[in-house]
Amino acid sequence: MPKSGGWLNSIKVCLGFLELALALKFLSSADLAWHWEWFDREVFLVLWIVIFMLMGIYLLGKIKFSHDSDVPYVSVPRLFFAILSFSFALYMVPGLWGAPVSVLSGLAPPMNTQDFILSSNGIVPVTTSVNFPAKVKHSESLKAPLGFHPFFDLEEGLAYAKKVGKPVLLDFTGHTCVNCRRMEDLVWVDKEVSRLINEEYVLIQLYADDRNIKMPANKIHYSKILKRKTEDLGYWNLDFQATKYGSNAQPLYVLAGHDLVPLVETQGANFDTKAYATYLKSGLTAFKNK
Repeated sequence: MPKSGGWLNSIKVCLGFLELALALKFLSSADLAWHWEWFDREVFLVLWIVIFMLMGIYLLGKIKFSHDSDVPYVSVPRLFFAILSFSFALYMVPGLWGAPVSVLSGLAPPMNTQDFILSSNGIVPVTTSVNFPAKVKHSESLKAPLGFHPFFDLEEGLAYAKKVGKPVLLDFTGHTCVNCRRMEDLVWVDKEVSRLINEEYVLIQLYADDRNIKMPANKIHYSKILKRKTEDLGYWNLDFQATKYGSNAQPLYVLAGHDLVPLVETQGANFDTKAYATYLKSGLTAFKNK
C-alpha cells in the first residue's frame, strides 16, 4: 500500500457519496413503511443519478474539497472509477421513464410508486371479472404491484376466491423487504408467471410491517409469538403468518384452498422464473384434484 495522502482522502470522499446514496435507500424504506410519499421512484432515481454524476466529476478533479490535494493529472484508477460512476448514472436514466433498472431491484422504491411509465415491461394485463370490487380494502394506503390487482385484507380476498372458485396466493410481504421487491421486479414480470397469478389465482398481499393501518377492536388480540397485541395490520398479518404457517420471514408464498391449508409446500424467494411458474402450476393441479 502506498503512504497515506491525497488518494486516501479521495477514497473517504467517494465512500461519503456511497454512504449518502445508501442513506437515501433506507430513508425511502421508511417512506414506504409510513406512507409519507416523499420518495417516489423518480425522485429516488434522480437523486442517485446526481450523486453518481457528482462522484464521477469529483474523481476527474473538477470538484475539490478543503482537505483534497491538487490533482495535476487524472491517473488510470481515477479515470476508471470515474467512467464507472458516469456509466452507472447513465444506466439509471431510462428508469425515469419506467425502465426496470434491474440492478436496483429491491433498492429503489417499487415500480408502483412511479408516475410515468412508457411500457408494462411485458406483464400480461390483469383480467378482472365483473364481480371484482372497484375498490379493495386498504387500497388507499397500500399500492398493488404494477400489472396486478391484489386484495390486502385476508377475509375480503378469501370471500372473493370462494365466489369465483379459485385458489388463493397468499403473499406475505413487506414495505422494506428487498427480496419481495426483487421477486416482483424480476420474476412476476415474466409473461407466464404474471398470467398464472392474474388468471388462475386470487392474489392476497399481506404486509407484515405496515404500522399505519390500525386494526378494529374486534381483531386485536395478544400474540403469544410476538409477545404483544396485534394493534396494526402489520402485526396482525405477522402473527397470522407465524401461527398458521410457522414462519416470520418475507416473502413467503402460500398456495392455498379456501380453507387456507397449503396445497403444496410453502415457498420463499425463488428467482428462477421457470421454477416459480412450475410451483404455481403445481398448486393449481393440487387445487383441481382436491
